[in-house]
Amino acid sequence: MKRHVIQARENWRAKVEQIGFSYHTLDGVTYWDESVYYEFTRSQAEQLEQSTNEIYKLCLLAVDHVIKNRLYDRFFIPENFIDRIELSWQKREPSVYGRFDLVWGGTENTFPKMLEFNADTPTSLFEGAAVQWFWLNDFNNTLDQFNSIHEKLIVHWRELKSVLNDKPVYFSCLNEYPEDFVNVNYLRDCAAQAGIETKFISVHDIGRRKKAFVDLDENQIDFIFKLYPWEWMVNEEFGNLLNIAPTQWIEPMWKMILSNKAILPILWKLFPGHPNLLECYFDDPGPLRSYAQKPLLSREGANISLVENGKLISETSGEYGEEGFVYQQLYKLPDFEGNRPVIGSWIIGNQAAGIGIRETNSLVTDNFSRFVPHVIE
Repeated sequence: MKRHVIQARENWRAKVEQIGFSYHTLDGVTYWDESVYYEFTRSQAEQLEQSTNEIYKLCLLAVDHVIKNRLYDRFFIPENFIDRIELSWQKREPSVYGRFDLVWGGTENTFPKMLEFNADTPTSLFEGAAVQWFWLNDFNNTLDQFNSIHEKLIVHWRELKSVLNDKPVYFSCLNEYPEDFVNVNYLRDCAAQAGIETKFISVHDIGRRKKAFVDLDENQIDFIFKLYPWEWMVNEEFGNLLNIAPTQWIEPMWKMILSNKAILPILWKLFPGHPNLLECYFDDPGPLRSYAQKPLLSREGANISLVENGKLISETSGEYGEEGFVYQQLYKLPDFEGNRPVIGSWIIGNQAAGIGIRETNSLVTDNFSRFVPHVIE
């Protein structure tokens, strides 16, 4: 794994805006950074693919373990939603996507390690699937990427048509946030390319009629993709309707288990010593002297404390932590002259599909970390 510094395209802003990428700069800071790229060998890309598939298999086994042993209290899940979660899992309500955050420098005899799983509302999908692919075609179209995200999304949506009964799929988010809106519309476009009728509705505009969710025209919503966290939904005013409405949500409710960092110590207990996992515990660090303290439900690197040899070396602020913490073995992001990449590895359906890289100058990846492209040698 190598990091290269290059000259960005002279008109890169116009180039990315042409394909609908509106949030390339955040608060005056460059988010999409094509002045650098990371290079992988083919064997490294294959190892990332194999590791991603392996970790996802472990995660599904862990969900089954949590449900069979009713470990919901560890996940801060409200008791009145347990039956619905179990039904969602029993019916294997379909999942479209998820993103593992992996740490790896590509060195020999090492393995990508799972930091966490963005299983419910992962973003940076459009950057990973489309923006870096168009960049590659301009940069050097004889090279390749570990990137079949777009193709696999269309194939997977086509596979899901059989459960839709010719009903439309609604796509929803808080449309005042450009990143959410672009990612949701990209997913909607992939579904449309798969032959599915699609409609957009803002989360604010989803209505209730008796025991159903409806759109602005009072039409019942049977299937809906939402980029809105389950832990928020179950605590909303309409929360109880989630248990009785016929609406099928994507991502499904069983993803509440995988999107919670409580899955990390569960995985370690089930598969101790697995080369793709990091040692992790509930309640306290146990035998760990160097660890990351993470809230169960935090986002964008909020409220994380890093401890090395018993000493606090980094701490981020935020609004999370009341729900409890997990303690994960400290495994620092690789250092490329002060630049630290985390690899976002995508699962589409049940298959690894490609990667995107977020780069930061600190030990914790946050909302302002740069997205940078990659190539396969």
